[in-house]
Amino acid sequence: MTTTVFKSYHLKTIKYTLLIAILSVLFQACGSVPILGRKQLLLVGDQEVLTMSLQQYREFIQDAPVEKNTAQAREVERVGRRVAAAVETFYRNNGLESELKNFSWEFNLVKSKDVNAFCMPGGKIVVYEGLLPITQNETGLAIVMGHEVAHAVAKHANERISQQMALQYGGAVAGGLIGNSAAAQQIGSLVFGVGSQLGVMLPYSRKHEYEADELGMIFMAMAGYDPRAAEDFWLRMSQAGGNSGPEFMSTHPNDQNRIKKIRENMSEALKYYQGEGVQNKTEQKIRTSVKPEARTSDKWSF
Repeated sequence: MTTTVFKSYHLKTIKYTLLIAILSVLFQACGSVPILGRKQLLLVGDQEVLTMSLQQYREFIQDAPVEKNTAQAREVERVGRRVAAAVETFYRNNGLESELKNFSWEFNLVKSKDVNAFCMPGGKIVVYEGLLPITQNETGLAIVMGHEVAHAVAKHANERISQQMALQYGGAVAGGLIGNSAAAQQIGSLVFGVGSQLGVMLPYSRKHEYEADELGMIFMAMAGYDPRAAEDFWLRMSQAGGNSGPEFMSTHPNDQNRIKKIRENMSEALKYYQGEGVQNKTEQKIRTSVKPEARTSDKWSF
């Protein structure tokens, strides 16, 4: 009887100790999303994520039909730099510049009719030509850039890798999963290395997409672009995409729910807007039509 009680107590002690160890490791691996403050699991170091993603990005850029020195390519570069510079200024003014120390921004336009854009960790942003008839002007493009910059600075790719590692290895987290390069690279190869020639990144979760929408409006507002243009932009995306299907069947937000969230978050984004952006009387009026030749997808990967 005494032996049985001792064994039971011993097993409970081991389980409790293991739980404390796991929670301790996870607590140390926690980060938080800028401005929004949501806690996130970050098991992999920034440098390791950057190294993995940069290799995939270089391979993509080497083979992709990147447009150079055209008016559209220069616009993508100009708007991207403006949004990124505003974010860097915000981080610097709030003592967070170390969070972006490994960033090296790049903004490329790819010749493709696909309606798409993506961002790799470290600030490597790619926009597809098929998206430009929907963005229509610099403010529309700033919505996309703000969204992609948000994915990067919120470390969504790092969090996605970390979540997959925790699910796959479970209790092994307490045994030194943090810093396990082999484990990180195995998961990272799925996150960054799967997809067609013109689709490097796997889709983000709905939570990440909503978060990038909210932060993206704040970031574009910081850069002087009117975030109120976001609702019309996503309405045009909805029209171009056709029937996107029920939200629970997709990793991306349902169009109606996405627009609803944008409306809910608008007042916060407007706090960062000074009304001195590029949107003015001389800017081309936002249209509601989309060029018919643009190929679209049911699920927006950005």
